[in-house]
Amino acid sequence: MMTYGAKSWREWVLEEEAARPFVKAAVEAGINFFDTADVYSLGESERITGKLLREFQPRREELVIATKVFNPMSDSPNDRGLSRKHIMASIDASLKRLGVDYVDLYQIHRFDKNTPIEETCEALSDVVKAGKALYLGASSMYAWQFQKMLNFQATNGLARFVTMQNHYNLVYREEEREMIPLCLDQKIGCIPWSPLARGFLTGSRKRGDEQDHSKGETLRARTDDFGHGLYYRQTDFDTVERVLELAAQRNVKPAQIALAWVLSKPFVSAPIIGASKLYQLEDALGALEVKLTPEEIERLEQQYEPHPILGHGY
Repeated sequence: MMTYGAKSWREWVLEEEAARPFVKAAVEAGINFFDTADVYSLGESERITGKLLREFQPRREELVIATKVFNPMSDSPNDRGLSRKHIMASIDASLKRLGVDYVDLYQIHRFDKNTPIEETCEALSDVVKAGKALYLGASSMYAWQFQKMLNFQATNGLARFVTMQNHYNLVYREEEREMIPLCLDQKIGCIPWSPLARGFLTGSRKRGDEQDHSKGETLRARTDDFGHGLYYRQTDFDTVERVLELAAQRNVKPAQIALAWVLSKPFVSAPIIGASKLYQLEDALGALEVKLTPEEIERLEQQYEPHPILGHGY
């Protein structure tokens, strides 16, 4: 749901009326998990998410609504991070914007190195005990940081993280080293963000675009400064070429190949996808029907080379 909110936050974001057909189509297709965050359009994404879900799926129990806390919501020093003060204020603000009594999944958007994990974990557990969230989740961080928090939760009988929303796709697989084995060991569901590498895996960027982003095929490709710092290695383009070749052979969309690869991993519960055009949502749904063979998976993975850690900052 990051795609829907206010253009004043990001130029490529769709505002409420433009977002309406996407939520309607998603609900009608049977999608029941909607992921947002307080920082997306500084609360406007949450407001739109809640309003449109009430419009198209009034049965709250049929929905799984997820939001996040951590990133700055203003210039105030208390309006950011994972302190007890900010968590308690943020959950109430998120519930008000969403128009719900509780969220199903409350996630820490990043690790807060400035707040003791004891304070964060205890505050999050209190949110669950108060009935304002049913489950807790985390997002991109180092595995040792996640393990440290999990240990404190277990030792002190606190509500435990049950999901990890990590950065994972065909051109960024560093999570396979430590975070994913940790999640498998601890029986934590992975709901990776950017499974299409912010559109990179669809072939919307070309070799040479790394020098001039204005040549990107989409508005987001041209203006997504955060994404520009994640990809564009030559071997990343080699992997995209494999995706395009296999898509042509299978007569499906490149996005469907990239999503089918993520879905082929048994540790992935559900990738977090975004859509700013209705065909993108249709492509994502169609990916559920694409089953890759072990040989196809191996071919897609062959060009990968190690990357520096990307996405832990914001």
